[in-house]
Amino acid sequence: MEKKNKAITLIGFAIKAGKCRIGTNAIATLKRVYLIVVCKSASDNTKKQAKDYGVKFHANVLITVNHTLEEITYKENAKMLAITDRDFAKSIQEYAESEFSIQC
Repeated sequence: MEKKNKAITLIGFAIKAGKCRIGTNAIATLKRVYLIVVCKSASDNTKKQAKDYGVKFHANVLITVNHTLEEITYKENAKMLAITDRDFAKSIQEYAESEFSIQC
């Protein structure tokens, strides 16, 4: 069995707790976002849109390095995820050094 990074485990907990939204259209309707995670296989337009959301919500943007977002969330065609809880976002950023690259 593959050992998961703590940041990936925390993303799973955020999904179970309902503290995240998956998909660009779902993120556009939110009022507050603390962290945005983008898949490494996302298109350049999606990555640019994630940066724009980062500026809009004053949130950091993480890009996956070793895994796709589909593998992390178990959702088909998942390219962008937003964490809507401050504590989850802070903890994920703390442990994100090996699985994610920090964009901004």
